[in-house]
Amino acid sequence: MIGHTDNSIDIDAPVGFVWDRTNDLRRWPELFSEYASIDILEETPNSATFRLTMHPDEQGRVWSWISSRHWDRDALVARARRVETGPFEFMNISWTYEQLAPDRTRMRWVQDFHMKPEAPLDTAAMTDRINHNSGVQLRLIKERVERARCTVVGMSDVPSNTRRGGDLRTLLAPANSGTSAGFCGAVRLAPGEGVSEHYHPYSEEYLFVATGELRVDLDDEAVKVGAEQALHIPREVRHRLTNTGDTEALVVFQIGPLAPEPHLGHVDTEPYPDERQQAVAR
Repeated sequence: MIGHTDNSIDIDAPVGFVWDRTNDLRRWPELFSEYASIDILEETPNSATFRLTMHPDEQGRVWSWISSRHWDRDALVARARRVETGPFEFMNISWTYEQLAPDRTRMRWVQDFHMKPEAPLDTAAMTDRINHNSGVQLRLIKERVERARCTVVGMSDVPSNTRRGGDLRTLLAPANSGTSAGFCGAVRLAPGEGVSEHYHPYSEEYLFVATGELRVDLDDEAVKVGAEQALHIPREVRHRLTNTGDTEALVVFQIGPLAPEPHLGHVDTEPYPDERQQAVAR
């Protein structure tokens, strides 16, 4: 008899966010309640070999084993097998992901195995145990992945991007919050500092000046935006931001919908500030 289990759950999050969270092996002790620790032994961009250690069972025994995992991001499939099989003759696992909606994903967890004759449980009993435990863990994964989408993110929690000028930080995005319709961030600009001209082929932008005074050049037409004022920038409109006040400006932005790929979201129409300074120096 070959043991076979097939369990799935629908998670209210984009498929890319679910994929990244559930295939981030180092986070597994935070994602699963049964794993005490994970040690990565070997790693490539598409595979890993690792040791999993469980929390003590009812008899105080600690189970640990080595597994290997290979994933195909394009196909949304991850496959794993136990290298140290322990009580199993073999254990093969596949995880598949299906996008049901922009912010809803079905994750399916299939396990095929066979128990050794001397194992404490036979294959039928292990099938029942795995089916029960898979349901528990999948419900926990759903809860924790969905909760991660509502995490509060501060300016100091994300890296600074200074390429286009100012201190720009993307706060809420597909990677860290599972956004499906756009992203949000803020930029600090010192007096006289600006963000170089660019446009968004797929997205509109909403600016809100929290503090300071701003000049926004829209296709070469200057618009003044003061503190606690907002501005809509339609898609494909070139725009450049400049702090025209005497104090630091804090500008909040939201961009949506998302471009098909992140690198397609911005088109630069003038050199970055560092490039302009280097050209002047030469």
